[in-house]
Amino acid sequence: QVQLVESGGGLVQAGGSLRLSCAASGSIFSTDFMGWYRRAPGKERELVSTITRGETNYADSVVGRFTISRDNAKNTVYLQMNSLKPEDTAVYYCYLRVVRLARSDYWGQGTQVTVSS
Repeated sequence: QVQLVESGGGLVQAGGSLRLSCAASGSIFSTDFMGWYRRAPGKERELVSTITRGETNYADSVVGRFTISRDNAKNTVYLQMNSLKPEDTAVYYCYLRVVRLARSDYWGQGTQVTVSS
């Protein structure tokens, strides 16, 4: 059974930094697709960043400020968030896509990030 456990959220002032972590347990391959999404109050969930096979992808709103990375030995994905803005305030969710005989999607429990102005 795959589980995702997130950590690292919190309250920070604008311009500050946070690092989110997401540890995956279970049968995980280093080639499995992982990423971060977020949902701000009153808004739809949106993609923040993804990483697979060393390739990364970012939402336009976070380019140059956020960096995704992955430690395959620890089955952990990180999101380093710098120069945070109040509009980055949201619940951040870790995402894992596993494709074996069929595709399975997994989500973390979410971690709150609040950026004060």
